[in-house]
Amino acid sequence: MREPDPGVVLGLHRSRYERHLLTGALDLGIRAIDTSFNYLGFRAHEVLAKVAGDVLGQFRLATKVGYFPAAGRSAHSLAPGRLRTAIEQTNRDLGRTPDLVFLHNPEDSLHGEPAHARVTLANACNALQEATAEGLCRAWGVASWKPSLLLTAVDLTAPRPSVLMTRAGLLVGLETLDASDALAGIWDIREANRWGMSPFGGNATDQIWTEFDPRIFLEEPPSQLSRLQAAFRAAYSLPKVSTVAVGSDNLAHLRELVEALRYEVDTDKVLNYRGLLRGRGVAT
Repeated sequence: MREPDPGVVLGLHRSRYERHLLTGALDLGIRAIDTSFNYLGFRAHEVLAKVAGDVLGQFRLATKVGYFPAAGRSAHSLAPGRLRTAIEQTNRDLGRTPDLVFLHNPEDSLHGEPAHARVTLANACNALQEATAEGLCRAWGVASWKPSLLLTAVDLTAPRPSVLMTRAGLLVGLETLDASDALAGIWDIREANRWGMSPFGGNATDQIWTEFDPRIFLEEPPSQLSRLQAAFRAAYSLPKVSTVAVGSDNLAHLRELVEALRYEVDTDKVLNYRGLLRGRGVAT
């Protein structure tokens, strides 16, 4: 078994929740998993505990709340009571206390006037802060797909998340990169507590990864390093994060990604890349 590698989180968004995937991740040194209250048709926590309850204690377990079942679909809500109930159910279904609970895409419920959005978000932050204080989770954070929509909704008098998770990687637009950095600054979240997600834009088989060579962003990459490995490594710098959540049911693929972390990113090239995006007005 390898030494733990805190920089990789096994994301379970599209996972089949099979035991061998979790035990294989442990063998690779992965010690964190990321799931959500609404994954797997709102059964993710229950199934996870059933298939691998005896090994869950070896992981730092992160989950998310914000989406709820509604007439055969999912609906988003930041109502404090619903968030609290979801966290309580999460504890019961997992059979353990989650280490980290993210407020899941809060921007999906922040509509209308900025003043109303600030109150809505502040109330949700208070709910997660209270859940943490009462021992229903060990810490809480915000996971946002569109962080730019949160910038005008932050109330600096409200509790602040300890972890921020946003999209990361070469397919992330300038608007999201800038907003991620801005939110981290507003909430005083250091790089050590910044997470990235969706490093391949949701599709590691997309044609772009055969047409574009991300190895240019690494310092002296070996010839055997694949383009996907390079893209994954570069994601830690776009924006600057310490941890990236990546989903795969393929242990060989996960092994390659862990191996990619041995190589260094060329910081100057990343800065030049962001400068090119800004100069061309590429925002999305």
